[in-house]
This record gives sequence, C-alpha cells and structure tokens, in this order.
Amino acid sequence: MTPQPEQQQAAQAAAPDDGTLDRIVAIVDEDVVLKSELNRAVGQILAQYRRNPQQLPPRPVLERQVLDRLIITRLQVAKASQSGVRIGDVEIDQAVANIARTNKMDVDQLRAAIARDGLSYEEFRRNLHDELITQRLRQRVAQSTQVSDAEVDIMLAGNSLKSGEVHLAHILVGVPDGASAEQIQAAREKADRVQREASAPGADFAAVAIRSSDAQEALDGGDLGWRRYDQVPEMFADLLQGMSPGQVSPAVRGPSGFHILKLVEQRAQGKQLVTEFHAQHMMVKINELVSEADAQKKIDDLRRRIEAGEDFATLAKSNSDDATSANAGGDMGWFPIDTYGAQVGEVISNLKDGEISQTFRSNAGLHFVKRLGMRELDRTEEARRTQAHEAIQQRKAEDEFDNMLRQLKAEAYIEYRLAGYDSKGEPTSGS
Repeated sequence: MTPQPEQQQAAQAAAPDDGTLDRIVAIVDEDVVLKSELNRAVGQILAQYRRNPQQLPPRPVLERQVLDRLIITRLQVAKASQSGVRIGDVEIDQAVANIARTNKMDVDQLRAAIARDGLSYEEFRRNLHDELITQRLRQRVAQSTQVSDAEVDIMLAGNSLKSGEVHLAHILVGVPDGASAEQIQAAREKADRVQREASAPGADFAAVAIRSSDAQEALDGGDLGWRRYDQVPEMFADLLQGMSPGQVSPAVRGPSGFHILKLVEQRAQGKQLVTEFHAQHMMVKINELVSEADAQKKIDDLRRRIEAGEDFATLAKSNSDDATSANAGGDMGWFPIDTYGAQVGEVISNLKDGEISQTFRSNAGLHFVKRLGMRELDRTEEARRTQAHEAIQQRKAEDEFDNMLRQLKAEAYIEYRLAGYDSKGEPTSGS
C-alpha cells in the first residue's frame, strides 16, 4: 500500500527538531510509534524479567514483539474511538486507585514505584487509558454476540460440555494474511521445530513462548490462565482430549497460523450445590418523618410482641415498611445467601430455624428477620445450561475479536522502520 499524505504528515510531525536521536520505528495509519516509546516498553519487559533474562529472546526479536503489541494497541484504540468508546479521567483515577490498593499502597507510593521503574506517571496513565479502552472494545464485541437456545441445546445434547477447569499455555507461529505457499511452509517448519523444543524433557515452555511465539500473550510466557473446559477455543478442544498435565500438543494450523498448546494443570468440578434460606422480614424506615429513636421504639415493640407469641405475618402486613414482603406477611421466600447483601446473609446464616434475629441497621432503616428454614439444592443442570451459554458466547466473542484484529491489520497502512526488518516487518537478509 502506498503511503497517503496523512501518513507522510504523521511521519514529518514526529520528526524531532531539538537535536535528539528519537526516530520513527513504525507508521500506523495517521499515527506513529517512536523509538523512545519502544525503548520504554522494552525496558518494562526487561525489568519484569530482570531475574531471568535468559528467558527473553535476542534484543532485535524482543523489539519486534513489543512493537507488534504497540501497533495492535494503536489499531484497537483507533477502532474504539471510531466506535464512540471513551475513557475519562475519572475512570483512569479509579483504575489507578484500584491498582494501588491491590498492591497495598496509596497512590503517592504507586507513583514513586512507577518512577523507580523508569516510567513517567503521565505515560503510565496513557498506557492505562489504552488498556481500559481495549477492554471496553472487547466488552462491546462480547455484548453484541448472540447465543440461541438451540445452540445451547445442541452443546448439551452432544455432551461436549466437559466439567472442570484447565490451565493452558500457548505458542503461535503466525502466518500473514495472503501468505504464499513458501511462507506457509516456512511457518510450518518453524512451528514443528518450536514444538520439538517446547516438548523436550525439562523444557521451559514459557521461555520458548517468549522467544518464539507471535501471540499477544507471548511476553507473558504464553500463559492463558485458568479456563473452564467449555471456554477453551474450539480449535483447541480436540487437542485436549487425552492430554495429561505437562503435555504439549502437536502444532495445529488455524486462521492466524500454527498453534501449540500446553496443558499446565487441570482440576475437577463437583456438583453445583446452592444453599437457600427461607425467612420473614420486618422493617421500620428512618426518614424525615420518623426519627431513629421512634423507629427503634417501634421495631423493639414489634419484636417483643412476636417473641410473646403474636403472629409475625399479621404484624408484618400492618407494620412493615418493606414494600416487597409486607403484603406476604414479611415472607421473603427461598433465596441464596447473598441475595439481599452480605449483612442480611450473615444475620440469617447465624440463626437457627425458628429463631428471630436482633435488630440491625441499614441505610434504609431498622430490621429484624426470622429464619424459617434452610435447604441445599443441586443446581448442576441449571449451572450446566448457564455454563454452555457462557461458553458459546465466549468462543463466538473471541473469534469475532480475533477476526476484527486481523481485519484491522489488513486494512491499515502499517510501515515498519525497525532495524533488521523491511517495511512489511519481514526480517531482512542476514538479520
């Protein structure tokens, strides 16, 4: 594809005019990736693996992997922007606070840690913005994916829904769209060579993935994490049949190239048992017309009368302010423990059948409950149907997202300017 004026303008705009050595390493439509940005991203990977640098590929290969990740991110952010996806400062602030809390530090401590890693706080926020916006794009794709009851019925009838979970790792030897027979054969030979290396006794699959994989998770050692069996991409499902933990699959051709899968671990899933409670509820609101003292006096009187033998249902119908249960005599029906929040669940779970709780406070007012019963139900079949629906939806969404990424790359103007590679990103002779 011939560069358009927009790409030429982007390249000119990015050219440094202050005597620095910064330069463009890729043009992506009307945007560019600078060497300084690539160096910082590579530096983050090097810091991540500073204790095991031997797991990383040679610097030129690592730079190409990281550059590809930056290019894909550019394309996703542009697509999200065109689709009306926006991430504001408030959402970024919340994400920063969550990251700090997860790492048991405050925001100032997080900023100091970011600085120690050689990254400016502004760039950290930009990276976080891009991560959030691509997550939102994935969510949009998933939300637009439809699953019919017939598809769920077929999966269940075919008994293709296995229970349990698997921890997987993955290597992709990519094949570009429109690849020639020679390119496909070269990729096949590389995939077979990588598969032999990854499956050799004592091999470090993660290290092989970092060096050789073209997948987005390559720099994470190819780790796909834990997934339910039914959430495994369809093309991998057959590979898992008969595999044991630690085994590596043969290389298998897919739309984006040759895939190699490792079954790291697996764990079984038992029956889906749900504990439900049956209870009655009494509530007295606190508002501008009813003070807390008056509400406390009223609810204490109601509780005393029930303890003395008066009928809970009769008193609830005429006195409870809970609009959903008052007309039913305070009867809440059967419900799982977390239906009405952690506070109510904890109160009810600590009661015996027939026992009335002490009065407790919520934002709405004062309450007490009477536990009427507890039961344990086998929801396995119901859970299997939900599981099948989620599995089909996830597979469809992943396929749709992968297709979208391939289409974005195919339609975009991408020019590589990285040492050792030609403008299409292919290694130059001797590199």
